[in-house]
Amino acid sequence: MGSEEENALAAAKSRVSGQANVPTSRPPHALSSAQVIQELESHDINGLSSEVARQRLEELGRNEIGDSEGVSVLKIVIAQIANAMTLVLILAMAVSFGIGSYIEGAVVTLVILINVIVGFFQEYSAEKTMDSLRSLSSPTANVVRDGQSSIIPSGEVVMGDLVELKTGDTIPADLRITEAVNFETDEALLTGESLPVRKDENAVFDDDTGPGDRLNVAYSSSTVTKGRAKGIVFATGMYTEIGAIAMALREKSSKVRPVKRKPDGSAKPHRYLEAYTLTMTDAVGRFLGVNVGTPLQKKLSKLAILLFFIAVVFAIVVLAANKFSSKSEVIIYAVATGLSMIPASLVVVLTITMSAGTKRMVIRNVIVRNLKSLEALGAVTDICSDKTGTLTQGKMVARRAWVPALGTYTVGASQEPFNPTAGDISFDVRPPKELDIKKTETEGTTISKPAELLSKGGSTLSDYLRVASLANLATVSQKDGEWNARGDPTEIAIQVFASRFDQNRLKFTEGDKPEWSQITELPFDSDVKRMSVVFKQNATGELYVFTKGAVERVIGTCQDYYPQDGADPAKMTDEYREEILENMTALASMGLRVLALASKRFDGKLEKGDDIDREAVESNLTFRGLVGLYDPPRAESGPAVRSCHEAGISVHMLTGDHPETAKAIAIEVGILPSRMDRVRKDVADCMVMTASRFDALSDEQVDELPVLPLVIARCAPSTKVRMIDALHRRKRFCAMTGDGVNDSPSLKRADVGIAMGQAGSDVAKEASDVVLSDDNFASIVAAIEEGRRIFDNIQKFILHVLAENIAQALTLLVGLAFKDKTGLSVFPLAPVEIMWIICITSGAPDMGLGFERAVPDIMRRQPKSLKTGVFDAEFLVDMVVYGVWVAALCLASFSLVVYHFGKGQLGDGCNESYKDSCEVIFRARATTFSCLTWFALFLAWEMVDRRRSFFRMQPGSKRYFTQWMVDVWRNKFLFWAVIFGFVSSFPVIYIPGLNTVVFKHVGITWEWIIVIVASVLFFGGIEGWKWGKRVYFRRKEARRFAEHGVSWKDLDIEERTFAEFLDFAPGTSEAESPIEKRQ
Repeated sequence: MGSEEENALAAAKSRVSGQANVPTSRPPHALSSAQVIQELESHDINGLSSEVARQRLEELGRNEIGDSEGVSVLKIVIAQIANAMTLVLILAMAVSFGIGSYIEGAVVTLVILINVIVGFFQEYSAEKTMDSLRSLSSPTANVVRDGQSSIIPSGEVVMGDLVELKTGDTIPADLRITEAVNFETDEALLTGESLPVRKDENAVFDDDTGPGDRLNVAYSSSTVTKGRAKGIVFATGMYTEIGAIAMALREKSSKVRPVKRKPDGSAKPHRYLEAYTLTMTDAVGRFLGVNVGTPLQKKLSKLAILLFFIAVVFAIVVLAANKFSSKSEVIIYAVATGLSMIPASLVVVLTITMSAGTKRMVIRNVIVRNLKSLEALGAVTDICSDKTGTLTQGKMVARRAWVPALGTYTVGASQEPFNPTAGDISFDVRPPKELDIKKTETEGTTISKPAELLSKGGSTLSDYLRVASLANLATVSQKDGEWNARGDPTEIAIQVFASRFDQNRLKFTEGDKPEWSQITELPFDSDVKRMSVVFKQNATGELYVFTKGAVERVIGTCQDYYPQDGADPAKMTDEYREEILENMTALASMGLRVLALASKRFDGKLEKGDDIDREAVESNLTFRGLVGLYDPPRAESGPAVRSCHEAGISVHMLTGDHPETAKAIAIEVGILPSRMDRVRKDVADCMVMTASRFDALSDEQVDELPVLPLVIARCAPSTKVRMIDALHRRKRFCAMTGDGVNDSPSLKRADVGIAMGQAGSDVAKEASDVVLSDDNFASIVAAIEEGRRIFDNIQKFILHVLAENIAQALTLLVGLAFKDKTGLSVFPLAPVEIMWIICITSGAPDMGLGFERAVPDIMRRQPKSLKTGVFDAEFLVDMVVYGVWVAALCLASFSLVVYHFGKGQLGDGCNESYKDSCEVIFRARATTFSCLTWFALFLAWEMVDRRRSFFRMQPGSKRYFTQWMVDVWRNKFLFWAVIFGFVSSFPVIYIPGLNTVVFKHVGITWEWIIVIVASVLFFGGIEGWKWGKRVYFRRKEARRFAEHGVSWKDLDIEERTFAEFLDFAPGTSEAESPIEKRQ
């Protein structure tokens, strides 16, 4: 434990509960908020200055509990040694030294050291990268400094900071609340109290009041469950209540399996043996890596163990073929055969590839919180996405407003969504249902000035605008000639609309004598789907309720409306509610999100801070009108959805909007087919559903649906969980987006939970696997593409490594037939040659394959199953074919030199040293080594695309004979890795002493002709195999998709995506899809 940590622990033990980092005159909960602000030298509006905050951060330290283990150097070193591949090398090293083969032993030792050192630095770099990525998605705090609100990492919060909190936030430090509106926090982590605690900023308590009773304090690491608040930080890091607990409980979790005991606490002896055995197997599993890490890392660890046993079996085969002779040359042959099956560089290359992948993800606005999700992204079959801010821009504009007594107001297009002076306003006396829905702007209407419209609108328009302005927490203001807005996008849009008529909230609530004062707020709730505020008109002292929310929920609370300006209110009837809903549907069908506005005078008594009956406040309201908000789709959403469809990924929109609004946006971005009229009726009914309708179905009924909904409107958090479960029952692999606290269950339940980095709550981020830093749907698609690229590249270099291992092992095993005068086998490849090819020749190209860019059709193929992983049927067949072909060419080259040109002179003792009788064997060995080196390098280039020809990887290119040159140069790391492998082979062949003593071969001359011819045959065999695969898969696709003269390639992407449900063949009945007819 370091000195800083010891000091922090001492401070935590000596601190007084509830005190600040620098103690105040009394604990902050025993002081008024004004006293706390004064003693901490802060400000209730502007907070700290940036300079003071910087000084306090240096003096008091970061706001961290310090319980993170960080990156353990020792653990990484142990992990590099404690894996089956390294253990085989260590065993080979020990055997080599044991039989006196010091050169081979030294080379293997060097390989082990290189592997461990390179692996250590790469693993250390990867761990540091993951640490930094986790910090990017760690909790943040919304602080006010220099009067400006900004979001900073929670670790940078200091004593005296003014923090703004809202529902879903994780409280960054202990703070004294200065302002609270219906503010409740979940303090179960600290106090064990399961119910949220309602806070009161005006309360003051005794010094010795316990943490659970300090209702004017919000604690670090607790979460905001309701409302909003502001507070001054008084304790950070170890000085917080949770920090003190963390220091006291800082103990490592036990990895010992517990003994199963009877109810009375006793246990039989075999239970102790069972616990000890399981503990030991767990330890061995962790040591070998088979029960830690990502699914792929576990599979590779198991593969390593399998290869270890195969290596042992092969070594025994070698010994048996030589009658278990104890001669050193037989033993070294066995060692060589064992080493041939060990892909020594595999773990290092995998680590580098994944580390590089996480860094590339950050560039594409995707923060990976764990490596497991990096693998999972490539297997996603369904994406369940929110609409607002993800598929759309999240910059709402109030496009249309309907006031029943007057008519419809339309705002023209503007490039400045926050500027209330930009964009024309027109008026039409007709309600929305009578307007042409294709005219979303001001076509065919009269453009008027806001002041003129306000004058004509009278009190009816003023009442409508007052609700828009005051039932609204957004701030829209002008500073230095530029319009700025702060708040929720929906509320900003409504506030901008009110500001067009000079009805800005600040005008009514700010100044020395404000016209209106807020008494209380009933925040938006996902259950009631509305929010309300109670204001007092200061001139008269009367109270008024202003409400906005989902149309169905608001009109259900209304008792009357104004049919004409200046007339008496008319009773709200069911018939008129239907008329309102018709107008809402008309606005929604234009792609607008529709909210209703209502208000009333409140006759009861209410003071600030009083408990209120929400049902009483939000009842007997007067309906004021509708507002239609347009959130335009992001420009990249349409192409991103299209890319998903091409990749075989279904996109589902789960939104809280009205069904018609959601449907209009879904059609616009391509989630729903534009030709809905050609969709079978039973399918069309399922494609768009409301949450209430979906939730009313049993699981069995959901499973019987012809298709799961592509759009679910009025979606609740529980609906998202049901949707995930329904997808899982259909064996789908899904990604789910979320931003709120209530989305945490669905993010956890999804195969890949994706949180929003900007709009997302800290709770959602903690529950997620991936965080989008730009909240953009296109970034999800980019993440999936990157996941597929990484998956492909891992598959490529594993195939490359294992194909070489098979080639080497087969060459040595078949080589057992080459026996010298003494009857002992002569190896075609020496142990050092094998280690050179595995580590030096192949290691760098394997890394290059890990950096390879995505193949052209990566997003035009079906997702791959994680159950199969990289070891699919094609992979296994390719591995055997390539391995056998390379081994056959190597053995042919060796045999040609020895038997055709060397007259079968196998010499004597040629496995140990060079002598004149071994000239032919040493030249044949050099030829085989050169062949295998070239094949390994060329195979890396052939692996860039597992099906396309190396000479034609870009089918659309006009460079018919030179395209391959462009392709090999594109991945410069791989290019120079191949060149290095090629060039480095010549010194080891021709340097005297090094060649004969270490590598057991000699320089060659005319044998290069054999190497070149073998290389040509190598390319011919690989290219022929790829051609055969292309023909096979083309015919397979043709059989799968050909139907009634309509070729799959002739269909557009929408017909391909929805072919199962579209009727695009003449004479096809509504009830029968083309695929069904084919079946």
